[in-house]
Amino acid sequence: MDALTGLLEGPRARGAFMIRAGFDPPWAVRVEDRAPLTVMLLVRGEAWIVPDEGERLLLRPGDLAVARGPGPYTCADDPDTAPQALILPGGACHHPDGRPLNGVMDLGVRTWGDRPDGETVMLIGTYRMRGEIGGRLLDGLPPLLSLTTDMWDCPLTPVLAQEVVRDAPGQEVVLDRLLDLLVIAALRAWFARPEAAPPAWYMARADPVVGPVLRLLQDDPAHPWTVAALAAKAGVSRAALARRFTERVGEPPMTYLTGWRLALAADRLRDSDDTLGAIARRVGYGSAFALSTAFKRAYGVSPQEWRTGAA
Repeated sequence: MDALTGLLEGPRARGAFMIRAGFDPPWAVRVEDRAPLTVMLLVRGEAWIVPDEGERLLLRPGDLAVARGPGPYTCADDPDTAPQALILPGGACHHPDGRPLNGVMDLGVRTWGDRPDGETVMLIGTYRMRGEIGGRLLDGLPPLLSLTTDMWDCPLTPVLAQEVVRDAPGQEVVLDRLLDLLVIAALRAWFARPEAAPPAWYMARADPVVGPVLRLLQDDPAHPWTVAALAAKAGVSRAALARRFTERVGEPPMTYLTGWRLALAADRLRDSDDTLGAIARRVGYGSAFALSTAFKRAYGVSPQEWRTGAA
């Protein structure tokens, strides 16, 4: 399992916030929802994404922006337009002074803004919760990035535009999976760009020695791996593997494996009702106590506290 596959197979979108937004100039929306990841795909018109820190982005039809939280930003027809709405955690929508908007901008099924067929139309998908496996990937992203139509061609745009306003059985699941596919396509395209700065372990996938070892650790974390066993699989000495892995990934093989196991455990605690003992066996710990000790050392809370907080 590579890192991008891990993003899909592990922390999937669950009841993601997805809307079709339509605006007529002048318009501006201030976003302070602290969401871990938001994708904005422009269908019509132009839109500026203005973060509190960093460079602003201008989107044109077909362009996509990815905002990695929790930093706030403003979407507007012009960077100087004053916000007319404020988006807070949980999708709450208020006036800029804090008064609730009380649904006055609701325009129908997952449709929001001034009017459904506004001069500017944008599809917006927001992940509400940060998954720990995805965290390793998302930490390699800038706070705000864009993919213009000359960088990629997204075949999902017409599908998303059609599905986001449908009201059918199972529609939330359909939209969650479409959002996952859109994110994977966008991140794959972004990491292929020369200006991107992928995390070291992502680039290490191409290394003829480190790449296969990474896949072994990711595919079978419960195996009792040792540096010697991994080195034998890679056809190099233990010292050579340890040195090369650390150079390429930024940490030794066993440190990487520990982080991967605990990330998997964090997601299982959040997404399942499995007992701690079952999760421990699944991710490579001999007992619930051993997993609990390692988990608290890394995350600062016990597995039970993590599960309670996620719930």
